[in-house]
Amino acid sequence: MEEQYAKIIETIGEDLSRPGLIDTPKRAAKAFKFLTEGYHQDLDEVVNDALFPSDSSEMVIVKDIELYSLCEHHLLPFVGVCHVAYIPDGQVLGLSKIARIVDMYARRLQIQENLATQIANTVSEITGAIGVAVIIEAKHMCMMMRGVEKQNSSMKTSAMVGVFRTNQPTRSEFLSLIQ
Repeated sequence: MEEQYAKIIETIGEDLSRPGLIDTPKRAAKAFKFLTEGYHQDLDEVVNDALFPSDSSEMVIVKDIELYSLCEHHLLPFVGVCHVAYIPDGQVLGLSKIARIVDMYARRLQIQENLATQIANTVSEITGAIGVAVIIEAKHMCMMMRGVEKQNSSMKTSAMVGVFRTNQPTRSEFLSLIQ
C-alpha cells in the first residue's frame, strides 16, 4: 500500500524527497489500514459475550455515537452521529458494544444507507430484540470538498426493524427521544 501511495503522490507532480513528504506514503498506508479495520474485525469478538439477562422490555437508546467512515465512491470521509434503539426481549447488550458495532461497520468503504441497515440488522440478530431503530446523520466530504461543494448539507438515513417498522407509536417515541 505504501508503494501505491508513493505512486499517487508522484503522479500529481509532487517530490517524495521533499521533507514534508518523505514518510507520507507510510503514514497514509497506516491511516488507511486504521480507517478500514472493520474488514478485519470479528463480530463475536466485538460483542465478547456481553449479552445479559434482563426483564426490561422498555426502549434502550444510545444516541450521538460519533462515526467516521469512507465513502465507497470517492474514498472521502463522511462524519456524523448514529442513534441506535432497541426493545429487549429477555436480554440486553453491553452499552459499549453498540458503539463498537457502529465502528466495525463504519470502518469499511460504505454508503450511509447500507451502514444504517447493517447496524440495525446486526443489533437485531445479536439481541433477539423485538425491534431495532437506527438513524445516522452525517456530512459527506465528497459533497462538500468536490462536486456541488455544499458546505452545510447533511444526510439522514434510517433503518427500522420489527416494531419500529410496524408500530407508529414506537417509532414516534424513538424519534422524540433522540431530539
